[in-house]
Amino acid sequence: MGWTAKFRGLRGWTFGAIAIAIVVISPIFSVLWLAFHPVENIWPHLMASVMPRYMATTFQLMLGVGLLAVVMGTVPAWLTSLYDFPGRRFLDYALFFPLAIPAYVGAYALVDFLEYAGPLQSAIRTTFGWKDARDYWFPEIRSVWLASLVLGSALYPYVYLLARAAFRGQSGGAYEVARALGQGPWGVFWCLGLPLARPAIATGVALVMMETVADFGTVQHFGVQTLTTGVFSTWLNGNNAGGAAQISCVILTVILILVAMERKGRRNARFYAASRASRPVVRHTLSSRGSALAVFACSIPVLLGFVLPLGVMAAHAFSNLNVWVSPGLFDAAFNTVMVAGTASLVTVGAAVFLVYALRLAPRGVARTVLPLTSLGYAAPGAVLAVGILIPLAALDHKLADAVQAMTGVDPGLLLTGTATAIILAYVVRFFGIAQGAVDTALGRIPPSLPMAARSLGQTTSGTLRRVHLPLIKGSLASALLVVFVDCVKELPATLLLRPFNFSTLSTRVYEMASLEQLDQAAPAALLVIGMGLAAVALLAHTTRTH
Repeated sequence: MGWTAKFRGLRGWTFGAIAIAIVVISPIFSVLWLAFHPVENIWPHLMASVMPRYMATTFQLMLGVGLLAVVMGTVPAWLTSLYDFPGRRFLDYALFFPLAIPAYVGAYALVDFLEYAGPLQSAIRTTFGWKDARDYWFPEIRSVWLASLVLGSALYPYVYLLARAAFRGQSGGAYEVARALGQGPWGVFWCLGLPLARPAIATGVALVMMETVADFGTVQHFGVQTLTTGVFSTWLNGNNAGGAAQISCVILTVILILVAMERKGRRNARFYAASRASRPVVRHTLSSRGSALAVFACSIPVLLGFVLPLGVMAAHAFSNLNVWVSPGLFDAAFNTVMVAGTASLVTVGAAVFLVYALRLAPRGVARTVLPLTSLGYAAPGAVLAVGILIPLAALDHKLADAVQAMTGVDPGLLLTGTATAIILAYVVRFFGIAQGAVDTALGRIPPSLPMAARSLGQTTSGTLRRVHLPLIKGSLASALLVVFVDCVKELPATLLLRPFNFSTLSTRVYEMASLEQLDQAAPAALLVIGMGLAAVALLAHTTRTH
């Protein structure tokens, strides 16, 4: 192959990578355009009326969820990393399980458990002989504090995962020196373990807060008005896309601050890395009393974040087996597998193309493009929906008009009238996950292997197909599974972008729970949880340590 052909091939890969990057980041720029060029500027009205309340509630929720995630993630990570006690190995994995439960499912389950007709208050009235709610005091259920509890219980594994890795990567010799100097268990934790793990914990908290800002189903069920609910209210109830885009810009600003915090935490996390010569941490066996306290501390997050939601949903789903054949459940499951499967294949395929192309491109191009493509994951689903639906609807109408002018047949809305918009939102939302997995996998391949393939006459495409893909197929399968499960759980973007009479498992759970028909929502919720457990099992396997 001549140099001209090689140059053309590389240029094609680079242009393709840039095209993928433009598709991924264009919804963000679309939101910015809509915000600064609204048809009707209601920003002054928003600032004078609802924005202060939205922002105050959002930050209050972020604070509550962040504090809970720190406690529920850091303490169990410390106990399972530094001590041996009965059930430690099981709890070490079980603490990941809440990742399989969407936060909105946890919200529906907790409200059902705590409400007046629920099992807890019914048991209280039966035990003490009380007749109605006037005979006793019970805290307000639909409040920002219980919303914080649900989100904290669902999201703490982000902190647990990073804190666990940080504690287990520290030097056992440093702990021995601290104990020799007279520090007890609390002193070792407070003066040594926690400061060294602080960057990792801060990174986890930043991720938790990003998910908190992006949440819709939980806060909507608890009646908590946040910036995300403001997007829905302004767009759907107020019929003002520009105002929704302006609120979305506020959300993006908050998210970008949190992304900066997360990246700063990852950068600073290098200072505690142990050297090769350092001894690993040695676990100490706890006494009977200490073991009981450790089991209790590690069990509470699992009970709140996994056992309670799963138990409530299972009780509803299996109390009446007819709900498993109710109308719409099969269609919702089929639609979910179709859109999530398509989106995951497109996302991982595009990530492979982009990452491989940028490895062939000049270094400056890669440094510019790669960080931009991760912005989609930082943007909440509601924000992406605003950035996708408005321009896509305009394009859809022009496309339909053009087809009708040429053929005389009205094709209808080909993009927004089908699942195309949802799939595009999923691709943009979770592209960063696939891109990170592919980039890491390709980075582990020795450069000598593709160089040898090229010297034997393989083309750029042939080297990717015959050398790279067989070596990273395990990582690609993991990325496909993780992206698929995240697509299944995604609620805000699906609600806003789905075509008429199109339901997925997540929207069916939301619709049935909103109608107080939790028995109809439970089968779909259990299917979502089952798919989530597959990804959690993969995560637990890949992070397995003894």
